[in-house]
Amino acid sequence: MSNPSRRGVLRLTAGTALLGTLALTGCGRGDETTAAKASAKPVGNAPATGTVNVWATQDDASVLDKVIKPFKAANPDVTVKFTLIPNHEYYTKLQSAIAAGKGPDVAQFFPESQAQFLDPSILRPVPDGLVDSDAFFKSLWQAGVVKDVAYTVPWYAYTYALVYRADLARKAGVKAPTTWDEMVPFLKALKGVGAVHGLGADIGWDIFNGQDVAMYAWQAGGSLVSSGGSWTLDTPAMVDALKYNESFFTSGAADIATPTFLDSQPYFVSGKTATMITGPWVIGQLDAAAKKTGWTASHVATAPLPAGPSSDVSFSGGGSWGVLATSGNADASWKLVRYVSKPSTQVAQYQAYSSLPAVVSAWDDSAIKGQPLLDAFFTQLKRTRAFPQVSTWQQVATRLGKEMEAVAKGTESAEKAAANVQAYAESVGTGTK
Repeated sequence: MSNPSRRGVLRLTAGTALLGTLALTGCGRGDETTAAKASAKPVGNAPATGTVNVWATQDDASVLDKVIKPFKAANPDVTVKFTLIPNHEYYTKLQSAIAAGKGPDVAQFFPESQAQFLDPSILRPVPDGLVDSDAFFKSLWQAGVVKDVAYTVPWYAYTYALVYRADLARKAGVKAPTTWDEMVPFLKALKGVGAVHGLGADIGWDIFNGQDVAMYAWQAGGSLVSSGGSWTLDTPAMVDALKYNESFFTSGAADIATPTFLDSQPYFVSGKTATMITGPWVIGQLDAAAKKTGWTASHVATAPLPAGPSSDVSFSGGGSWGVLATSGNADASWKLVRYVSKPSTQVAQYQAYSSLPAVVSAWDDSAIKGQPLLDAFFTQLKRTRAFPQVSTWQQVATRLGKEMEAVAKGTESAEKAAANVQAYAESVGTGTK
């Protein structure tokens, strides 16, 4: 499962997104895209040779060198060199290296924040036939595609689902909510049987809150960017999304000041909160927070997100791989990416680090299928969308988070917040011409 330090990576890149626009603001992109399609030549099955330099985050790829031992054994004439960079520095260093023409052969990206790199001057297009695009969760694959050209291959996956105290739900005699209308009553019911607050809400008021409200806007039937490429944020759906999030606080189901991100799991275990809207990484960490093996199995349940007026869609996140345009060994680089994308390799990565596979068939493996608390995340991953493929999305999402704070604290109406974020988004544009 994705490590929570992913938040650190995105929190940094939200502030440095302008560094990453790189070639996306250039003209002539259509011509470059045409050339990219023509250059996506198939990769053969001959053994890989030479050196492949890989850059990745220190957390996500900490065990990858061990996971790919079979690849190195089958390709004895290839040398794979890993440079693992602290999460909070990763994109900044990668952007700087790319700008200086000193990037690696292969680099890790994040589907939820990779739009600024999806350009033929930065990344090579994925070769024809390298992988089966239909093998991946659809939105994860689409996150790497621009104008019918794929630039990244998904590696691991995550999305948000409902994680709640099953013991308290049983005590209250309630089942997990399936609609927005059922959410606050469910949270109040858990509060009524002992939880201090029904929901441990995210009160960072940052890019992650912006991602949340974007998700709610989708559930309300809205979009973030029109088919013509214009921001569509000042809409009834966005207003509904902001009001839905606001209801957690005005109803007393959530606290406006706690828990902080690092406190969320201890609060949940102690009963200060009873529900989280979060990613799958928490499942493997709650026993440690409770300081008791087996606590999670007897106290926790998961469920897909409650559906809004239109759907119960969530967003897709995770890790992906791309081969830089400047790579001097693209053939071996793509062969490594192809190996990492195999179901068996993704299962091995899960067993080594708990990163959930981006390949759908890998979820049939007994190592994953036997984990009932992951079922809701699997269901939800099939109901996800990719965030807008525009280089300024992170800036806009961060502004959304701040507007959410004002609405939640009652200092601004949802309508005013939607208008404000629309004006901001229009001022920064989409990073393209």
